[in-house]
Amino acid sequence: MTSTFFGLETAKRGMNTQQSALYVTGQNISNANTDGYSRQTVNITHTEPYPPVGMNRPQLPGQMGTGSKIADISRVRDAFLDQQYRGQNNQLGYWSTKADALSQMEQIMNEPSDDGLSATMGQLSQALQDLSVHPEDEGARSVVLNRAQAVAETFHYLSNSLSEIQDNLGNKLQVSLKDINSILKQINDLNNQIAKVEPNGYVPNDLYDDRDRLVDQLSTYVNIKVTRGPTSPSASPIAEGPYKIEILDASNKSVGTLVDSDGYYQLGFKSGEGPESDNPTEKMISGFTLEKQGNIDFDVASFSQGSLKGLVESYGYVGTNGSSGIYPDMLDKLNKLALTFAQKFNDIHSSGTDLNGNAGSNNFFIFASSGNSADYAKNIELNSSITTSMIAASSSATKEPGNGQNAIKLANFQNEDLSTNGSNMINKGTIGSFYAGVIGSLGVDAQQANRLTANSSNLKESVDQNRQSVSSVSLDEEMVNMIKFQQAYNASARNITIVDEMLDKIINGLGTGGR
Repeated sequence: MTSTFFGLETAKRGMNTQQSALYVTGQNISNANTDGYSRQTVNITHTEPYPPVGMNRPQLPGQMGTGSKIADISRVRDAFLDQQYRGQNNQLGYWSTKADALSQMEQIMNEPSDDGLSATMGQLSQALQDLSVHPEDEGARSVVLNRAQAVAETFHYLSNSLSEIQDNLGNKLQVSLKDINSILKQINDLNNQIAKVEPNGYVPNDLYDDRDRLVDQLSTYVNIKVTRGPTSPSASPIAEGPYKIEILDASNKSVGTLVDSDGYYQLGFKSGEGPESDNPTEKMISGFTLEKQGNIDFDVASFSQGSLKGLVESYGYVGTNGSSGIYPDMLDKLNKLALTFAQKFNDIHSSGTDLNGNAGSNNFFIFASSGNSADYAKNIELNSSITTSMIAASSSATKEPGNGQNAIKLANFQNEDLSTNGSNMINKGTIGSFYAGVIGSLGVDAQQANRLTANSSNLKESVDQNRQSVSSVSLDEEMVNMIKFQQAYNASARNITIVDEMLDKIINGLGTGGR
């Protein structure tokens, strides 16, 4: 038969179990607003029945329950929703980065407006048309020089501003790499802490939450795959073990490991590349390297999404089809535009004559020799030796009064056919149509980036809501659990009281008959 105190032990276990469940409920309530916290649940199970199987077992009609115990305390988390969230977070990081880069470019180009390059060229064209009506007017000639100077200064402003934003993107790239490496180090540290706790049979839910929060941050930068590593044989069945994190390419194939059970890799630029290179004029990135015991190099094409790829594509990179990038491409187009404009203007100007009957100078616009010679937009200048009388507005050397035919040709410089130009110049269409195409393409790209940013943000919020509905703390639900566990605790306490009364009768009431 069972022990006299069998019922007391069963009720005591019930009290302990419900008390622990109340403590976990209090933990959930305390962290209802904690970022990244996953609500925890108590998995209650029965204890081993009595008597156990054996030769010396007491002869009872059946096994009797001995109470309850807490099997484990687990966090509520859906790995599939985590994967979905990180995928959408990765896309949002990519498109929001590109949208920001294109937005800054749109602000610099400032088209259409009264202050952009198109308007400045239009003002020069208008000044030349006015000069064609009054070719001998000193005031009209002075306006032409001022407008020409304004065009050169606008080219300078656009080139310098775009280069400055490109440098800022390079700095942001370096900061992003430092942030990524910091996250990887923290994840590795948490892996090590978890590896020390799990073999003791504990489930470090708070450490798991901290690690997943860091993985969410990492997914903003690069497309990753997370795999749970093997656990210790003595670990709990629900232990998650260390994380192995890999970078994935566009086809979701691994191109490198960032974190595993052996440690973590440092992500950096290939040697001699990037914004921190010793060659500041080579603003191109061909790939990255993972530095640990040995280096693993992979090119930019290995990245499928993420803000890191968005920054690289904005800053400039070397791919399989040559150099590319949002800002390098725009600077290249601006340089071609400046070179084409200067050479075409100079050619037309040299075909006319000035007030003195001399042939027009072929150096109306020149390029400074300092710096990179290919930076035509940055180096274009109005020839300081050109005076008002040297503007070749006339098409004749006979000083015909009112002859402003060449000024009319100069005014139409934006409509000149460019099909016979050299390789460094625009070789199709006209200056006006080329620049309109550049601005139109910029607008389309920015619109697409903004649209996909909004779409990615909406999808991310939708997935996050689904994830929060599973993992976040519901105060209403916790209050229900609190009452449930409280009532169960009270019932177990009442059970002890009843058993105590029974024992009192047995101990103090039996054997008193006949007194």
